[in-house]
Amino acid sequence: MANPDASTAHSTAVTLRILAVVLFSFLGYLCAGIPLAVLPGYVHHDLGFSSVVAGLAIGLQYFATLLFRPLAGRLADTFGCKPGVHYGLLGIAISGMLTLLSPLLQHWPLPSLVVLLAGRLVLGAALSIIGISAIAWGIDRVGADNTARVISWNGIAAYAALGIGAPLGVGLAELLGVWAIGAALALLAGLGLLLLWPKPAPAVIAGERLPFVSVLWQVTPCGLGLALGSIGYGTLTTFITLFFASRGWSGAAYCLTAFGAAFIVARLLFINSINRLGGYNVAIACLGIEALGLLLLWLTASPALALLGSGLAGFGLSLVYPALGMEVIGRIPASNRSAGLGAYAVFFDLALGAAGPLMGLVIGQHGYPAAFLVAALLSAAGMLLSLGLALNRR
Repeated sequence: MANPDASTAHSTAVTLRILAVVLFSFLGYLCAGIPLAVLPGYVHHDLGFSSVVAGLAIGLQYFATLLFRPLAGRLADTFGCKPGVHYGLLGIAISGMLTLLSPLLQHWPLPSLVVLLAGRLVLGAALSIIGISAIAWGIDRVGADNTARVISWNGIAAYAALGIGAPLGVGLAELLGVWAIGAALALLAGLGLLLLWPKPAPAVIAGERLPFVSVLWQVTPCGLGLALGSIGYGTLTTFITLFFASRGWSGAAYCLTAFGAAFIVARLLFINSINRLGGYNVAIACLGIEALGLLLLWLTASPALALLGSGLAGFGLSLVYPALGMEVIGRIPASNRSAGLGAYAVFFDLALGAAGPLMGLVIGQHGYPAAFLVAALLSAAGMLLSLGLALNRR
């Protein structure tokens, strides 16, 4: 009979080895969160540009992250995960210095904006390579059997950092000015480089480097399942506030809180179920739970029911990324692991990018509740796709 104390000690040791690397994702996404609530107002009010340009100042980062995914994966596979994190942190430092320079040029709005947007592009590319390198490095440290745990902890670190970063950035801007945002990014990148320096670099895995298109093709079945589920997240975060306003309700922010809290709780409590039950089985169950939560949002007649639906959606979506991610790692050679992770993340990026305009069209024709119905149906389609993949493998 296995010793439960020894098993607990081993699990704790694995988690600590993961956290030692996921720390760099936390620092990276903390740097992403700090400017989020500050830069739109700075571009619109201080520089005098339109709200569309203000939105571009934020969205450009995500666009750069998406475009850089293939190169980020190839860099980590070819040169190693530690150099990948190193390059990413250097990119954040450069972004911080450009963000610091922009307010100094405030009297020349167009040059100030161009410098700021350049910094956003660099930050998006840097986050892409840090996220992929940190996950691949974590898998290297604890083994492919713990892929789901690595992806889960990386996600927890990213969401927590974004949640901390936004109010921190507002406080820094109010206390010191917008220039402090750039300074904070440069200082955090410097801290990350200091923490990175003494860590031994994992060996680069030898083997053929497949073309990105080939890796993307192998990842596509699981990536489509991830995308179909993730559209619900994009729909909720984009439209829940407007949905509540259309009903004359208050407290829409609590739905986002319920979603985030349930998301993290599910990852903390049930992450080991992926290894026990299998990635496809967990994805099937979780996409079903998410679809149920989105259906509640479609049918809701009260803020309380909307809160419950948001929590169920967050709980369901939580394990979809790591569950299907574990199946992705099983589909590709170890020498292309980072490229596979990058290709897989592309589907998440595309889902979040498509959710706004897609559901905006639905809302324009049928109203806000219909967007949640469509998102629920897409989540159910992801559940059926995962079921088909599971049956096909058997």
